[in-house]
Amino acid sequence: MNWLSASPGVVLTAYHPSGNSAVAGSNAKESEETSPSSRRSGQYTMNHENSKKSTERPQFDRSSSQDSVDELSMDDYWKELENIHETSENNHKEQEVVVVKEPDEGELEEEWLKEAGLSNLFSESTGDSLDSMVFLSTLTRTQTAAVQKRVETVSQTLRKKNKPYHVPDVRDIFRQQSDSKEKVSDESEPSSVTARENKNEAQDEVKDDSDFSLGISEKTSLLEDVPVSETDINLEISFAEQAANLKDSSIGKMCKGKEDDTLLPNFRLPKDKTGTTKIGDLAPQDMKKVYSLALIELTALYDLLGTEFKQQKAIKIKTKDSGLFGVPLSVLLEQDQKKVPGTRIPLIFHKLISQIEEARLDTEGLLRIPGVAARVKSLCQELEAKFYEGTFNWESVKQHDAASLLKLFIRELPQPLLTVEYLKAFQHVQNLPTKKHQLQALNLLVLLLPEANRDTLKILLEFLQRVIDHRDKNKMTLNNVAMVMAPNLFTFHGLGSKTIEQSEFVMAAGTANVMRFMIKYQKLLWTIPKFIVNQVRKQNTACQKKEKKDKAMKKLLKKMAYDKEKHEKQDKSPNDADVPQGVIRVQAPRLSKVSMAIQLTEELKASDIVARFLSQKSGVVQALKKEEVFLYEIGGNIGERCLDDDTYMKDLYQLNPNAEWVIKSKHS
Repeated sequence: MNWLSASPGVVLTAYHPSGNSAVAGSNAKESEETSPSSRRSGQYTMNHENSKKSTERPQFDRSSSQDSVDELSMDDYWKELENIHETSENNHKEQEVVVVKEPDEGELEEEWLKEAGLSNLFSESTGDSLDSMVFLSTLTRTQTAAVQKRVETVSQTLRKKNKPYHVPDVRDIFRQQSDSKEKVSDESEPSSVTARENKNEAQDEVKDDSDFSLGISEKTSLLEDVPVSETDINLEISFAEQAANLKDSSIGKMCKGKEDDTLLPNFRLPKDKTGTTKIGDLAPQDMKKVYSLALIELTALYDLLGTEFKQQKAIKIKTKDSGLFGVPLSVLLEQDQKKVPGTRIPLIFHKLISQIEEARLDTEGLLRIPGVAARVKSLCQELEAKFYEGTFNWESVKQHDAASLLKLFIRELPQPLLTVEYLKAFQHVQNLPTKKHQLQALNLLVLLLPEANRDTLKILLEFLQRVIDHRDKNKMTLNNVAMVMAPNLFTFHGLGSKTIEQSEFVMAAGTANVMRFMIKYQKLLWTIPKFIVNQVRKQNTACQKKEKKDKAMKKLLKKMAYDKEKHEKQDKSPNDADVPQGVIRVQAPRLSKVSMAIQLTEELKASDIVARFLSQKSGVVQALKKEEVFLYEIGGNIGERCLDDDTYMKDLYQLNPNAEWVIKSKHS
């Protein structure tokens, strides 16, 4: 469905806190205590001439006489949504309207190219052109098609607007990849043999290479248990490439039938001998590359599956610069880190979850039954005044009130937790043809979230799973929790609102399904696909080669490199001497035994190496726990990567033979 208004401008509102704020909500069990028209502070609204109509239930409403909590789950959704719409009505008069011009398609695609790190394709500056060529050379066939489509759209738009600067032909952009690499090799390597080798290398990088073997043969680079089951998630090959192959195959045609939405398969990630990479395992410079690649891959996947993917421009609105509710995540974290250095999620968010859990998660209707409106209103105001002073009395907060405050916090965020830019993309996950495609898209979307949003979402999903783990007593199944939480994450009036008709009923069920996916498969969503990590490795390798060749072109640098090498050979200590074949030297600068030579075997894992260091009898080592230190892969074709315990070191060494191996804590 089209979420944007048909008018040329989107009508938004700025944030204005209201003194009469509380969480809306009513329930049959607490009807005597709960106000039928409760309010909460500041809310964004849009085109509210139909707001009264929007609170009506659609004709698909199920009978309230049904006893099953699961069957009433859609009722839970509508109750939450009605509370939000009602709150918007109550605060509408207090808000200042701001009109924001909608960008045209060319502007959106130009913004997309900037986000993907390819803005210099349309810039007069050529300083980073070789870097872009290196980046483009690592793309798959489907990723390249996605970039070409955006380049063509921007080119046509700029021609129509008669922009003064030159817009390259899309065919030239990808033709330049091999030309630029050939030029570098010709200038830096006079040998015709070497030049031919580099030319072939450049051509190999440009061609479609879905497995990214990085010089290792296909047979050895792929795992022995390459996924063949429908419930296995293949992280070695681009998701879009898999979709393209499936689309062209007879299997793909057979799979076009509608899936049973009520069943969620037990998807699994087959073991990767070179180690599974989680969000947070890579250094910032590599994560920046991951972001660009994930954006291109997601776009390619949506293009291939015929689903619209348009980034929304970030909305500039007035926000509070202090407080708890209605404050941007970045501002909250900045003020929280002054209180607790290193904190990664808002303190109030963490405390509300702790408060709910302290009263046990066995309470029936937890999250579904709202708190008493008058009490929640009073608690909200008191928290704003006393939370940071440490004088707030948490003993007076009832569990349902704390749950209402938690949902209020999420809804009050000036920008949605899933971000304005990608909220629609999250919503459109429901339109993808299979559950595997939907899971793959969600995986990429999580990679695109800002760090603060991602960390907060992770804590929320983990908490929701703990609630579900007590479903036998609290009667909150996965479906129930998803139905209750979906309106709080997906309702953002800044992107438009329509009356609840049949189309919105479909949207409601769809966003609830997306919520179910995020909760059930949350552990999979925080994994960085191996094909993206391998693309990062290829980029790093190509950049290192380019830098090496650039240095080789200058005689002065050659002389300096020679002198440095001679000096290093003279000063090498016995510990840094060349290690024998099949042996790695592991450094542990913070432990008592700072260095150890390790013989690689077929079965040696990262956890075995850490255990060897921790087994050393020393006060320093005994004070550390295995969970506190990790083995890191540093340098070579990666910036820095924290290894999981099940990484087979010999396989990883073959993938990155020039890396250094260091044991340290996660955030040291």
